[in-house]
Amino acid sequence: MQEMIESGLLVVVTILSIILLCIGQGKNSGMTKKQKVMLWRILIATVLLLGLQLLGAEAFDQLGAAGRWVRLALHLVDYLIIGYDILKKAFKGILNRQVFDENFLMAVATLGALALAIYENGEYLEVIAVMLFYQVGEWFQSYAVGRSRRNISDLMDIRPESANLEDAEGNVSVVDPDDVEIGSIIVVKPGEKIPLDGKVVSGESTLNTAALTGESKPRFVHPGSEIISGCVNGDGLLKLRTTKLYGESTVAKILDMVENSSLKKARAENFITKFAHYYTPAVCIGALVLAILPPLVLGGGWLTWISRALTFLVISCPCALVISIPLSFFGGIGGASRCGILIKGGNYLEALANTSIAVFDKTGTLTRGVFAVSQVSPANGCTEKELLEQAALAESFSSHPISKSLREACGELDARRATDAQEIAGHGVRTMMDDSKITYTKNTGTGTVVYVARDGQFLGSVLIADEVKEHSKQAIAALKAQGVRTIMLTGDSEAVASEISGQLGLDEYHAGLLPGDKVDQIEKLIAEKRPKENLAFVGDGINDAPVLSRADIGIAMGALGSDAAIEAADVVLMDDDPAKIALAMRIARRTKGIVYQNIVFALAIKAACLLLGALGIANMWAAIFADVGVMVLAVLNATRALYTKDLVKKDKLD
Repeated sequence: MQEMIESGLLVVVTILSIILLCIGQGKNSGMTKKQKVMLWRILIATVLLLGLQLLGAEAFDQLGAAGRWVRLALHLVDYLIIGYDILKKAFKGILNRQVFDENFLMAVATLGALALAIYENGEYLEVIAVMLFYQVGEWFQSYAVGRSRRNISDLMDIRPESANLEDAEGNVSVVDPDDVEIGSIIVVKPGEKIPLDGKVVSGESTLNTAALTGESKPRFVHPGSEIISGCVNGDGLLKLRTTKLYGESTVAKILDMVENSSLKKARAENFITKFAHYYTPAVCIGALVLAILPPLVLGGGWLTWISRALTFLVISCPCALVISIPLSFFGGIGGASRCGILIKGGNYLEALANTSIAVFDKTGTLTRGVFAVSQVSPANGCTEKELLEQAALAESFSSHPISKSLREACGELDARRATDAQEIAGHGVRTMMDDSKITYTKNTGTGTVVYVARDGQFLGSVLIADEVKEHSKQAIAALKAQGVRTIMLTGDSEAVASEISGQLGLDEYHAGLLPGDKVDQIEKLIAEKRPKENLAFVGDGINDAPVLSRADIGIAMGALGSDAAIEAADVVLMDDDPAKIALAMRIARRTKGIVYQNIVFALAIKAACLLLGALGIANMWAAIFADVGVMVLAVLNATRALYTKDLVKKDKLD
């Protein structure tokens, strides 16, 4: 029965290898040359081992005394085909005084088992099968890691290869982006990546910002529009005047951040690294004791206990933990970046998962940070259109943001109709009107109120307010659903803060704060929170750098227009959507869950199989499952962190 199972497993590996090799021949297979070579080795070693099993020892017995050595030689060839690189790495580790790793464990275990098989003239199947299935597991691990890296590389394929530089005579030459100076004119053709940050000087087009924001909605640009590098130009020809060198551009900073994210390890990653550092030598000593002590104490049975010790070594390989834990965090960071959420390291991903308090700046974070007309209240005998038109005419020569919002609300406007305009500092604009002795109706709305009169007659009032972002209310609701306490800090008045807080459903707010006051509030909230809970501050990354730095985790909004956001924060949202904060926390919490699932699963299986191996109940086939099987399952589980479609869908439904 066991021989049928063993042969069946070899047939399955053979068929799987052939299928994967066929897939690997395609251009889009994603397999590296090294992975294809490994598949060929697995296939050849499996077919040779299957053939030797089908022949059986009896076929070699017919050759007489030489039959034993021919059989050994063929099995040694098979062993070296599948395991020569493991032996090579183990030997190099010994030379470099870095002995205790999985390569050393596999080399000692299989060479020891091979020596026992030669001594007993026994079966070589288990020896080669252990190495074979270990390499199958290594291939799956390599492919999973490679796939995760490719997904992130494809997503972050925003590095420009060249720039079309236009000289003073209008001639265009292709140059390296690093060679383009500030103030140069570059030409961006349809379908090309924007190589440097700049301002449109001519042309109109749409930009695909999906690689930066995770959103497919195109962004329309025209002369005067600010453009960041990394976007893809649509169907129009654009000419840009560069505003930054390539090394200081948005795309360069993003790529640097993503590439260095693996250097900032989470506590779980550091724990596994330290664990493996002590664990591997410990199990080697344990295997040595298991091989020597029982025969000395109980007497005899050396081969039995040596065999158990070798099985113990195979079971003890820490591959599942060493590989799957970093892969989980890497996948979580990659999955978040596909949604336009850049997390600077596994430590920040882990901190985000433990966040229970989210503190928001108001302007530019929960609100757009721009003034807009929110209410038009005409007096008797005046229409809304007429009221807006008169207000816009009065403000047609002012550069104040409120004036701009009135002109935008009015639409088309002939500024020549406005005459005798006078702007009085601190009092607004007066044109063809005298605001004294005019009876008016007070507007009690929250925001900035503009009162309009003409020829001494009150026409009405216009309320100007900072607009709440489209998804702010959804963002707050999603965070509260996850048990996160939501707080707003603002320098605005009590009335404005109260209205925004009530509109969004915040847990609490603090108004009238100066930048220093915000830091004091954060200090107070940090002192009040429970141990192991984290506080996140969400700001625009420009004026909130001190608070972003003081919080347990800083989240920057509006990265499309802010260098300070990328520099100051631990997490950067590549668009202005606050709803991405809840999504980032979902991704972080699921990643953390996957990490702990793998830790518990791997350690539990290892502990059980180590005990069974020491007692002689588990053989080499059980060792293969405890090592390779657990590693493959843990790696496959870890790759789930990369896929976020279900979380994005849940966010949209919420």
